[in-house]
Amino acid sequence: MNSLISSNRSLMQDERNHSARVIFILLGFPEYPNLQMPLFLVFLTIYTISVLENLGLILIIRINPKLHNPMYFFVSHLSFVDFCYTCVNTPKLLEIMLTEDKTISKEGCLTQFFFGCTFVVAQTFMLAVMAYDRFVAVCNPLLYTTSMSPKLCALLVAGSYLWGGLCSSTLTHFLSQHSYCGPNIINHFCCEHSAILSISCSDTTISQFACLIICTFNEAFSLLIIIVSYVVIFVTVIKIPTKGALQKAFSTCAPHLTAISFCHGVILLLYCVLKSKSSLLLVKTATVFYSMVIPMLNPLIYSLRNKDVKDTIKKLIQMKLVSHSV
Repeated sequence: MNSLISSNRSLMQDERNHSARVIFILLGFPEYPNLQMPLFLVFLTIYTISVLENLGLILIIRINPKLHNPMYFFVSHLSFVDFCYTCVNTPKLLEIMLTEDKTISKEGCLTQFFFGCTFVVAQTFMLAVMAYDRFVAVCNPLLYTTSMSPKLCALLVAGSYLWGGLCSSTLTHFLSQHSYCGPNIINHFCCEHSAILSISCSDTTISQFACLIICTFNEAFSLLIIIVSYVVIFVTVIKIPTKGALQKAFSTCAPHLTAISFCHGVILLLYCVLKSKSSLLLVKTATVFYSMVIPMLNPLIYSLRNKDVKDTIKKLIQMKLVSHSV
């Protein structure tokens, strides 16, 4: 008898927990109901290419001793961040475009936001660290290996990840404290901070203020490091009398400057320009570009101009062809 009562109590508790579970609905791209399958195929193609490129670049850097230097140590971690970030958002986007089920639990949504925010902040500071690396390489080439020691490189990368996790934990904590009364429909394809706040039925002032402080600090501080590094690089190169010094410095820094332009350009567009509801489609388009297209472009940016990377790719292809022919 006691066991039956205990079982009933447990069942009632499970039902109460289930009924209290908060569900969100991600609409994705309802603006184009007739283009869901073509968009799905486009996003799937970009996602597949991005995953293969980033994992491939990490593998190439690991197997080629010529790429075992600070710059490509940071590039490998940038590829890892890009791989992780695109894997956080894209699978859910593909799911809601392919199936009728567009739901996600509150816990799942906050988990997606936590990891997405972590990798965005880590990427921002990884690019700042890489700017510092280019500054040392151009301004102190003879002391480059000594200055950018393996220990310092590891600390800079670890710091980027830890700071990303700390910022994300803070924002996720505030989001978890809000009440969500329904209908909890998010007109987005991912759990972005402002999209989650838009469906909250409690006061979001503290969350908005925390997000403003964290985003402003991260963007301003990382851009300050980048700008100062490249201003000093430019001034140093201008003073070098050697012919072609400016061209060589530009060739060294061009991939990184391109990656910075894409990353910070989209961030500034999202948080400083596209704020009105009328630009919601542009916000989603910019988010797709940041979360899918940029991770696909970064490996190309850092590998197309590098002879060692291209040589390693050729050797891997030749080895594959030889293994198939045997």
